[in-house]
Amino acid sequence: MRYSPEALTAFVETVAAGSFSAAARRLRKSQSTISTAIAHLEDDLGFALFDRSARQPVLTAQGKQVLGYVQSILAASARLDELAVSLSEETEARLSFVLSDTLHPDVLEDLLFRFDARFPHTEFECLIGEEEDVIDLLQKARAHIGLTEARESYPTDIAAIRLPMQTHMAIYTSTSHPLAAQSQIAADELHGWRELRLNTYMEREPVLAQGPVWSAPNYLMLLSMAVQGFGWCALPCALVEEFAPEKTLVQLKVPGWPRSVAIDLVWNKRSPPGTAGNWLRHYLQHKASLA
Repeated sequence: MRYSPEALTAFVETVAAGSFSAAARRLRKSQSTISTAIAHLEDDLGFALFDRSARQPVLTAQGKQVLGYVQSILAASARLDELAVSLSEETEARLSFVLSDTLHPDVLEDLLFRFDARFPHTEFECLIGEEEDVIDLLQKARAHIGLTEARESYPTDIAAIRLPMQTHMAIYTSTSHPLAAQSQIAADELHGWRELRLNTYMEREPVLAQGPVWSAPNYLMLLSMAVQGFGWCALPCALVEEFAPEKTLVQLKVPGWPRSVAIDLVWNKRSPPGTAGNWLRHYLQHKASLA
């Protein structure tokens, strides 16, 4: 191909992320690598794709026209990779699945039984990760396929499908916590008490705290902290039902809660799932609900 796939990816990612530096973070590359790749693409095309006079790069008129073509090229390339894997009918020797603590235990149990019956000789690994950590594991090829809370956009090397599943989140605290005695709590009242908040390993945009905060990288650890009375926390309802000791947590009545959260199935376009991974993907696509 005349145009470098890396340069095309850098271009699309810069448009999506809004800057060369943000694109570099998403693609795990240096900013100079992204800038150079796009400059080479502009040289090959014979015109500028971005107006660099502003603080952030802005698409030129030619860049806007080129964007759709480049997106189509990358999408076709990803479909070709998936078709190649499908036609080869190769079953992975090992499949790593990274999933959120929000997954209902019954869904995972049924999945494991069916996977064992279908692929008895494939090693199956379950990893736990949330949000940015799931994306990072896929990009590093540490995991083949994953589940994460749905988001508006993903890095260009990550494919996503919205599943016909939802998880349910609510705010909980220990039965011994002062908040547990209140029949109704305004959201602003919560900020006077310590929040137990999810904080992934991977860097992301900092969330401005409105009160004292303790954090942990997964919901199960947050649940344990909540049970011990260290604060209030938004937790998956199914996780609380399965793992919280009886009568240790109470669901707080806060306007807007509980709430439903959509779930996305994600994988790396550069190393699409094989036979076992595709089976897992189709299985999850046809499950009715997570909780």
